[in-house]
Amino acid sequence: MDPRRRPPADTERLTFAEMTVDDLDDMAAVLGDPDVMRYYPRTKDRGEAMSWIRWNQGLYRQEGFGLWIIRLRDTGEFVGDCGLTPQEVDGVVDVEVGYHVRADLQGNGYATEAAAACRDHARDLLGVKRVIAIIHPDNTPSQRVAEKIGLRFERKATSQTGDPVVVYAARLSS
Repeated sequence: MDPRRRPPADTERLTFAEMTVDDLDDMAAVLGDPDVMRYYPRTKDRGEAMSWIRWNQGLYRQEGFGLWIIRLRDTGEFVGDCGLTPQEVDGVVDVEVGYHVRADLQGNGYATEAAAACRDHARDLLGVKRVIAIIHPDNTPSQRVAEKIGLRFERKATSQTGDPVVVYAARLSS
């Protein structure tokens, strides 16, 4: 396998793996959770969760990256997903760091730990020069995660669905 196509290296508490259809139950639960998805237009049903997995599998093939499944390193317990996706904002495509963490595991620093590993992976293995985070204006926890990994508020924008968002960004140097 192309070394650039592998998931990020394990962190102190987390492991990363490509999504497979075997992850459907876990992804359907997290993407269907109103608490996890409170800043999205709506939750996703099981079919949409399968489409999410297929979308990421396509990204792995086309881009060499996508959102990866994150699990606790010690137990293998499912935490959520985190990774890198190409996203268009105002006609410009950038690489976004994004994630979803199970509601009952939020507040433990997993999103920050995973997002930092993905930022480093983008910089060190993929040669990405800039990463962004597209965040709902009211989602202060995600804004804090972006800031903790070195992204700064850049501008207000409109999402592809027409909703207001804020864009956080950072230039990466290797």
